[in-house]
Amino acid sequence: MEQPQQQNQLLVQTSGSLSFSSQMSKEDEEMSRSALSTFRAKEEEIERKKMEVREKVQAQLGRVEEETRRLATIREELESLADPMRKEVAVVRKKIDSVNKELKPLGHTVQKKEKEYKDALEAFNEKNREKVQLITKLMELVSESERLRLKKLEELSKHIETIH
Repeated sequence: MEQPQQQNQLLVQTSGSLSFSSQMSKEDEEMSRSALSTFRAKEEEIERKKMEVREKVQAQLGRVEEETRRLATIREELESLADPMRKEVAVVRKKIDSVNKELKPLGHTVQKKEKEYKDALEAFNEKNREKVQLITKLMELVSESERLRLKKLEELSKHIETIH
């Protein structure tokens, strides 16, 4: 741990560009953390909204099932009677059909949003992996550049010493 710090200090003393690169790297890390934090917050918000929609759909399904049971009971009672309430039963059945029609697109919307979320997450992760690879490559290039510059400085130093 101590040796890399000494190398970094030596490199910083030897080259002003490395301190800029280190600073940019730290800024990149901060931007990465910030982006990751923002992404996580959005991911949590999406998950929360997804759960809210799912709960609403489940609640609606529960109400529809309960209403269906009630209507079945009412229908049995009505059939046992003379049919004076036939019109009301028809109205309620139409309402049930209407609610069922509204539920289908909601279910499709939930599935579509889940797929969009997964696709966006996958794209984000892929870009993040690409960024990590690029940062790694940058660090390798900077390190190699610094090594070559130090070698050249040593050669120049030796050359100056042989002149004296």
